[in-house]
Amino acid sequence: MKIHIKTYGCQMNERDSEALAGMLIEAGHTMVDVEEEADVLLFNTCSVREQAERKAKGKIGYMKKLKAKNPDLVIGALGCMAQRLGNELLNELPHLDFVLGTGQLHTLVPLIESIREERRQVASIAESADVLTGMGNHYRPSGDPSGFKAQIAITRGCNRFCSYCIVPYVRGREISREQADVVAEARMLVEDGAKEIMLLGQNVAAYGWGGNINPPPAGVSPFAELLEELDRIPELLRIRFTSPYPTYFNDRLIGAIASSRTVCRNIHLPLQSGSDRILKAMNRQYTADGYRQVVHAIRQAIPDVTFSTDVIVGFPGETEDDFRMTRDLMNEVGYDNSFIFKYSPRPGAKSAEIADSVPQEVKEERNAVLLEDLKKRVAASLRTQVGSVQEVLVEGTSPRNPERWSGRTGTNRVIHFLPDSGIRAGTLRRVRITRAGSVSLFGELL
Repeated sequence: MKIHIKTYGCQMNERDSEALAGMLIEAGHTMVDVEEEADVLLFNTCSVREQAERKAKGKIGYMKKLKAKNPDLVIGALGCMAQRLGNELLNELPHLDFVLGTGQLHTLVPLIESIREERRQVASIAESADVLTGMGNHYRPSGDPSGFKAQIAITRGCNRFCSYCIVPYVRGREISREQADVVAEARMLVEDGAKEIMLLGQNVAAYGWGGNINPPPAGVSPFAELLEELDRIPELLRIRFTSPYPTYFNDRLIGAIASSRTVCRNIHLPLQSGSDRILKAMNRQYTADGYRQVVHAIRQAIPDVTFSTDVIVGFPGETEDDFRMTRDLMNEVGYDNSFIFKYSPRPGAKSAEIADSVPQEVKEERNAVLLEDLKKRVAASLRTQVGSVQEVLVEGTSPRNPERWSGRTGTNRVIHFLPDSGIRAGTLRRVRITRAGSVSLFGELL
């Protein structure tokens, strides 16, 4: 059968879709890019924000026209929205054939085959730990210029229960894969040409800690042990990871990153708020000063580190003083990138029980202020790089200028340069920075 997958949401969803495509191809099916050519349409959905659900529902609803033209067409909703809504989604979209929750993704292939034979609606949303080891397939289309990059999900689910978040409810409880299983998958990917691997999880730094919400003591970090094992794969050039919870950065983990040959010097460290009062209401189990201490410890060990973060503006009860503390802390840390979200209540999350008290126009204003701060901060930071020599992992032709190529530093800065005759994607090259743009750098190959 010809199968088309549309993915919404985070990198975990992207990785799940890639694994599902690999499973389907292994079972003899074919992936297609055009919806009208498909025998099966799959929508891997997101529930973290209301807009993501609206987009997915709207798209699936529109597929009713294709179903009318082709009654044999199978349409399935997968992932977080499917997990959250279950049979409710089948009732709302009667042309939908099945919903497959996050704990049952590994059962997709036999489910599709049974639905083609029996033509019945199915909601499969039971939790299962089998999904952890059943999603190791990879789909790497030939000719893909980013084929030297790969992703590995090392944990699934979350035990943090931040009050604004529904991930624990739609992704289940936190579970980690065995280290040997992760390392074997990484070696397989490297043998197949991968040079950079992104490790994924709702809280990757809690890897191997048995779902315990209390971070490991000083000197203990199963995640550090995993990074050290992966660092020993000779042909692997870079390791990135997202997203870690701040309190898991103890001396053991920071030391492993600092001494690593492959782990990039860019760390995504979610903040959410700079106000202790709001952090407590969010059930974020650290204070602003505790967060500062983590940043300081990382910078002491890795002076050239860069940071990115997640921030929510307009959480219920957020005052101007609360927002000012967030803004001040963001400028103090000096993030190279920030994902800034305007708070919206999600059904099922604890904060949805609290009145959404901050007006939308105030959320918009605060969002704009932080984005303007980020713009100025990034431009100033990039200017300090002019004249330096940076090592980049070559990614290929620049999307905005086909005459230039681009690459990314270990600190996650994008550099554009004119290629030479021997250049190829997935190799490390040194570049002298000659000019700074507003969001990227320009240089010349050495």
